[in-house]
Amino acid sequence: MSSGADLHPSGAEVRVSDSICENTNNGSENCRNGFYPNAKKFKIFIGYDPREDLAYEVCRYSLLKRSSIPIEIFPIKQSELREMGVYWRERGKLESTEFSFSRFLTPYLANYEGWAMFVDCDFLYLRDINELVDLIDEKYAIMCVQHDYTPKETTKMDGAVQTVYPRKNWSSMVLYNCGHPKNSVLTPEVVNKETGAFLHRFQWLDDNEIGEIPFVWNFLVGHNRVVEGNPSTFPMAIHYTLGGPWFEQWKDCEFGDLWLKELEEYKKEAEKKVD
Repeated sequence: MSSGADLHPSGAEVRVSDSICENTNNGSENCRNGFYPNAKKFKIFIGYDPREDLAYEVCRYSLLKRSSIPIEIFPIKQSELREMGVYWRERGKLESTEFSFSRFLTPYLANYEGWAMFVDCDFLYLRDINELVDLIDEKYAIMCVQHDYTPKETTKMDGAVQTVYPRKNWSSMVLYNCGHPKNSVLTPEVVNKETGAFLHRFQWLDDNEIGEIPFVWNFLVGHNRVVEGNPSTFPMAIHYTLGGPWFEQWKDCEFGDLWLKELEEYKKEAEKKVD
């Protein structure tokens, strides 16, 4: 399959490399000629950082493995966005990943059409994404888990600085109503120049335009707790926000065994494709 280009409504050419095309769990291709397609498949954009390549692959695998609906998965790779000419801001000292700000290009990359999800790469999905899609409410511009989270640690992952700010981790997994008029604000120009406060606190929206998702869809390791006998506290998607087993110092973290099991399954499936 050759790479292709699609003309974004803004007039910018949106080019997607073959590496961005993923497969649904029934084996069908989920993108055409390398385009960001207009087909009615649920679009999922996963933040990608070279330091966490394995985390991305396992997150992707866990979504595809359990999905009962057609999905399209696109890694948000800063290097590709820079080549496309839609991301040019310099990386700040407090940005712990390459997608700290590029994540907010999700509505733009989805052509401001339909619903799409952004998620950090350090997630492990334990349930069918269709269960999350079923929670979508058209009256909202975005929907997310509205954590009340103040980390105690000063560093995370592989030594990155831990920052504290209002609405922390709200932007780590977001359902975007890409066609909502308010989200048209999220142009490349805005994403490249606006402050972290404006973007991560969703300041382009009124509070009543932000819908809430149960915390189990962004279950923060080290913060959220499972209550025995209470299924409403069982994680649907685990977020290794402090660091996961792909980092040596976090190999024994809570729920790390589940991630490592998923990694082994992913590796076996990858070997089958090679054979």
